[in-house]
Amino acid sequence: MENAVYNDLRSRGYKVKIGALSGGREIDFVAEKNGECLYVQVAMTVADKSTAEREYGNLTMIPDNYEKIVVTYRDSFPNTMEGIRTMTLREFLLR
Repeated sequence: MENAVYNDLRSRGYKVKIGALSGGREIDFVAEKNGECLYVQVAMTVADKSTAEREYGNLTMIPDNYEKIVVTYRDSFPNTMEGIRTMTLREFLLR
């Protein structure tokens, strides 16, 4: 699933790298294009509390206001959390 997200970002002209946060945490993809950033976390699901806290928590640690997305394989709720969008892989690829 990560490969599909990476390949999609690259095909859209983004320069893609892995983001590092303090405490050994990371952002799956930091995509940059035309001076803008897009942060993407990828997870099978965020239905359980610990996974949701990890995936959304990493993104909430970023102090800027660029777009942040959690991409899941399965439908997940909520569709936004603290301004972070949740999309299925299909929705992400078709956006």
